[in-house]
Amino acid sequence: MTTLLILLFLCNIFCGSVDIPYSDTFNILCGGDAAKESWRFIILDSRLPQAITALLCGSALAVSGLLLQTYFNNYLADPSILGISSGASFGVGVVMLILGGSVGIGSLSFSGFLAVLVGAVIGSLLVMSVLLFFSSLVKDSLTLLIIGIMIGYITSSVISLLNFFATAEGVHSYVIWGLGTFGGVSSAQLPFFSATIIIGLIGTILLIKPLNALLLGERYATNLGINVRHTRNYILLTVGLLTACVTAFCGPIAFIGLAVPHISRLLLGSSNHSILLPFTLLTGSVMALLCNLACILPGSGGVLPLNAVTPLLGAPVIIYVLINQRKLQYFN
Repeated sequence: MTTLLILLFLCNIFCGSVDIPYSDTFNILCGGDAAKESWRFIILDSRLPQAITALLCGSALAVSGLLLQTYFNNYLADPSILGISSGASFGVGVVMLILGGSVGIGSLSFSGFLAVLVGAVIGSLLVMSVLLFFSSLVKDSLTLLIIGIMIGYITSSVISLLNFFATAEGVHSYVIWGLGTFGGVSSAQLPFFSATIIIGLIGTILLIKPLNALLLGERYATNLGINVRHTRNYILLTVGLLTACVTAFCGPIAFIGLAVPHISRLLLGSSNHSILLPFTLLTGSVMALLCNLACILPGSGGVLPLNAVTPLLGAPVIIYVLINQRKLQYFN
């Protein structure tokens, strides 16, 4: 999987909608001269940040899906199931459809991409606050899961109303953002984006032992000394951080968080998170790089929307899991 990851990462850099000779691409990566200055910009400021973004986003969404599927004991749980992605979409919808692309907080004013980022983060934090509030009231994980689904429905309904009353330009901008892309992180934004995702991923490593205990049920985990309520809040905060960051920069990305944990389990034949979690990180990056590569149309000068490709790879996996759920011993 690591070898496949490296190969796909290189393919994302060497291949693209603009045909650049491999020799020139290699020279640019090594700091040498390029035949055209525009090629240097494409490689260093477009393809390389996009490949790194896809690698990190895939890992973040995949491990988020794994955490939620294990905790809720539900093979259809993913980062969007709790409404976190919908919350980010709601925040972006308010910025684009109501505020005209600018946000003012006290004496501060944000516009353009920064306004979209602020709106997405605020929307995600709002949903996370609601979820943490309800998590302190209910003890049943299934009830919390249903509450998350209802929150997602509410935010989706509000977004539909915003689209109905918005201008044509605002609706167009919002629809384009909703298609998803790994090209939304510039070279200047990449260090902040990477640091945030890496911190969230490191935090998931600390959950390996509690997750293995939760495979046997909350009561058994409690008998082993696991604080289930603390673990639940930790999972929600970690998933919220990763999902909010990915959605804010790249838009709502479907199916990676839902399908990749199942692919990892099928390939490993194990639910032991000591090996499953690291393998899911790798598999998520591979899937994201593969989807990003499939979006590129070499020589045509066009790029397909990301959310037009991810269901083609993820939906067949979910259909297989649904058909063979009695044979798959994921949660037993």
